[in-house]
Amino acid sequence: MRTPTTRHGASRRWRPVRVVGLVAGLALLLAACNDVVDPTDEEAAPAEGIAAEFDLSGAEFTVGSKEFTEQLILGYIALEALEAAGATVTDQVGLGGTGENRVSLLAGEIDMYWEYTGTGWITHLGEVEPVPGAGPQYEAVAERDLDENGIVWLEPAEPNNTYALAMSEDSYADLGIDRVSELADVLAERPEDVTVCGTDEFMVREDGLPGLEAHYGFEIPAGQTSEMDPGIMYTQVVDRPDDCRFAAVFATDGRIAARNLVVLEDDQEFFPVYQPSLNIREEVMDEWPALADLFGQISAAMDTDRLQEMNADVDEFGAEPRDVAREFLRDFGFIP
Repeated sequence: MRTPTTRHGASRRWRPVRVVGLVAGLALLLAACNDVVDPTDEEAAPAEGIAAEFDLSGAEFTVGSKEFTEQLILGYIALEALEAAGATVTDQVGLGGTGENRVSLLAGEIDMYWEYTGTGWITHLGEVEPVPGAGPQYEAVAERDLDENGIVWLEPAEPNNTYALAMSEDSYADLGIDRVSELADVLAERPEDVTVCGTDEFMVREDGLPGLEAHYGFEIPAGQTSEMDPGIMYTQVVDRPDDCRFAAVFATDGRIAARNLVVLEDDQEFFPVYQPSLNIREEVMDEWPALADLFGQISAAMDTDRLQEMNADVDEFGAEPRDVAREFLRDFGFIP
């Protein structure tokens, strides 16, 4: 195992360190910058914003992201924060799917993108079973990915953007089920009523439909699954249950509440925890260690309600992801 050096010559390995709770995370990370500032206090925040307190002048980064709404927002949060800290940033936000971003990161074509802890563990590291608990899951994936691939997982944000199966209120009234395990009963009695739609990745990933079927011991009949763009899926699950009775939604998506969808309980805890963490190549972290503190503060400021609101601003109200990202950073004092 190689032991890289930092920009200042000291040996360093980026081991995962958990910070418990939003308040504690902000206090510890802000203290690390020597100026303890409450990001929500406009009078206390630096006039140029908290991000400007991190000197990244001379740094050049390429930021990627996946293509769906939450990832676009997260990508632009990273890009805007880095620019506010003085870095030059190449915009690859919306680069592609999970595989394309991961390959690009490993190849050095991008320097960072936000990935989810469960995706890293199951999809990138090839595990079958998730690690129970948000903290242990993060620590496990961060430790292994650093050792095996030189990828640093920064402190994750609180939200858990796990997969979930959701149906409309009408479908709930018709079927009367609350848990994923109860799908087996519906499949035995009314198999034609179980149609599932989801993204192309959900249909093939081990932390998606194939693994779900194996874990719960049922199988969706041939011809009753459909690959759909999320923008269509959230409409189809309400309007076209013959094609999409159950939608494989993302738990932090603002359209769940906006469309009054009913989410089935994952009662056998199949789906891993999916907390977003900024993934950065280790050599980049070694040269610019301040990235850990900057994005530690940003992650600590992001809770589930705010992420759902940001997603809804884009998907329901037509806001631009970059504008939503800027608003988040302004609200917490990271940029003026």
